[in-house]
Amino acid sequence: MGRTKHPDVRDRRLIAVAAVLMQLALGGVHVWSVFRDPLVEAFGWTISEVTLAYTITNLTYGFIAVVGGLWVGRSGPRVVGVTAGLLYGLGVFLVSCADAGLWSLYLSYGLVAGLGFGLAFMVPVSTLIRWFPDHRGMATGLSVAGVGAGGLLAAPIATFLIQFAGVRATFAILGAIYVVMVAGAALLLRNPPPGYCPEGWQPLADADRGRRDYTLGEALRTWQWYAIWGLLFLAGTAGRGLLSQAAPMAQELTGVGVLAAGGMVGLLAVANGGGRFVWGWLSDWLGRRHTFLAFFVIQATAFALLPLIGSLELFTVLAFAVVLCFGGSLGTTPAFAADYYGPKHVGAIYGLLHSAGGFGGVVGPLLLATTRETTGSYTVALWAIAGLMVASIALPGLMHPPPALDDGPSSARDGVPALT
Repeated sequence: MGRTKHPDVRDRRLIAVAAVLMQLALGGVHVWSVFRDPLVEAFGWTISEVTLAYTITNLTYGFIAVVGGLWVGRSGPRVVGVTAGLLYGLGVFLVSCADAGLWSLYLSYGLVAGLGFGLAFMVPVSTLIRWFPDHRGMATGLSVAGVGAGGLLAAPIATFLIQFAGVRATFAILGAIYVVMVAGAALLLRNPPPGYCPEGWQPLADADRGRRDYTLGEALRTWQWYAIWGLLFLAGTAGRGLLSQAAPMAQELTGVGVLAAGGMVGLLAVANGGGRFVWGWLSDWLGRRHTFLAFFVIQATAFALLPLIGSLELFTVLAFAVVLCFGGSLGTTPAFAADYYGPKHVGAIYGLLHSAGGFGGVVGPLLLATTRETTGSYTVALWAIAGLMVASIALPGLMHPPPALDDGPSSARDGVPALT
């Protein structure tokens, strides 16, 4: 099938801006800690009862993301994005009316907002992959980084609104803003023409790319899908594990106080968001497998050195490197999936792959916390994760696109050599 030229580069730039705007609004869901104490004071609920609402949001999002990916593949980004924006904004808005009891909080923020968030998350990712076949990693990294940046913006805004207008009014205001941002941005999104490639760009044969679009069911019948899942799980085990223990670990290993450790954690949030874009962009030049190879080498080195250092400055540098790679794994994986399985159904394929980060978020923190409790030190756990990262170095070298994708015209984008 021939490839369609589209000379107007402004179209995809506008779509990129709209996609990032949508993700910025979605990032607001992760600043729940700002609302915890004000909700406790306003409604008389306990901390654990209020925290459960955020847990329900994340569970709902995790289960519905793959549905959003399937739906956007069938109906396009506008329908799914507008629907998701209405649900997300409505769920946040309804918290201002949560006088009926805890069930209303769980229903509004936990279920309705979580449903909207899950449906919306895959819309920008799947859309940008189609519009930027020449820079897939950069495009998906930018999209995923938008969620992290949205949290950095939403936290101070929400804090100010709570002090100025109260927590109920804050949810009402933010809910209205989110509807406008997400649904409004979705109206600007559309898929490119079939076979689209940017003007002046010619794809070259590449052993790291497949040659046709796979459905989710077809992708699940290949071992490569599970290997990509494993790559994301391993990077997530290291990154989320360190993030879960960063402050107390810094205090124990370097002897600093609570405030200094808290400031270091703030820098790690920057690494998490920045790594998604920076590594996503670099993966367009290095290749996805080389990029994951770099992740594991860097993380193995950092975890091996962490128990040996005694200064906060060195701890921050090593921790920053680990989290930068973790963020990079989230920014690179959507492009990796599109390379192997094509862009058409990548929303559903990546939506299910995204669960790997969640599982890594269980294993890594548990490993570090349990080992600290049983041995009285983080050293054993840190070196265990370093060993796991060393063993993981072999996995990227085994990766190659599913052989069945070798029939048909190439959709490759560059001449990045295969790992040998």
